[in-house]
Amino acid sequence: MNSASAPAQTAARSARPPGSVVIEIDGVTKLYRMGTETIHALRGVALRIRRNEYLAIMGPSGSGKSTLMNMLGCLDTPTAGHYDFNGKNVATMVDDELAEIRNREIGFVFQTFNLLPRSNALQNVELPLIYAGLGKSERLERARRALENVGLGERMFHRPNELSGGQRQRVAIARALVNTPSIILADEPTGNLDSKTGEEIMELFERLYEQGNTIIVVTHEEDIARHARRIVRLRDGLIESDTAV
Repeated sequence: MNSASAPAQTAARSARPPGSVVIEIDGVTKLYRMGTETIHALRGVALRIRRNEYLAIMGPSGSGKSTLMNMLGCLDTPTAGHYDFNGKNVATMVDDELAEIRNREIGFVFQTFNLLPRSNALQNVELPLIYAGLGKSERLERARRALENVGLGERMFHRPNELSGGQRQRVAIARALVNTPSIILADEPTGNLDSKTGEEIMELFERLYEQGNTIIVVTHEEDIARHARRIVRLRDGLIESDTAV
């Protein structure tokens, strides 16, 4: 972010009222057993994330960063502790309930894009809406709007191999947005992109945040984390620091 726009950005940050709580975890632990060894991936983590926050989660290898991401994304459940997502206790949910939250409430963006290679951009973006049971005309309209929102209105009939890396990530972001989720969870979203394209993607996240989206970025890169408004750092399964940027 350049210094010329810093005052305006600072004003925008301070003017935004805090939103309602989307995620609240308390005393969350996660144990993995590898043979006779027990791995303590998370050790009593507590974290609260409000609607319209822009949060980065950082930590070295083995810090529990990926485990926490999987927990927040309802891809895994805690061994112990409490996790509320929009007021619902995730820790006690069965697989079908977790799948419902993942499809309707969480928009995932991955480092590797995870696009269907034989489907065009529009078809990739409408996929979550098929799972949600929407009719074809509404699916296509919402997918079209999502692609236009990320600047790909003229590329919606292109397949992934006809798009650049940055364009493919934009398709993935449009797919994450199409269900108007409670949060967007991005795992190393610029990891497969050059620095210029990565910066463009982070500028897109900035715009989505300003539009009112709740964004959680998991990254090991300091310059990517600095785009967020809050940075949570993990070490040895514990939150080492939680600071506003």
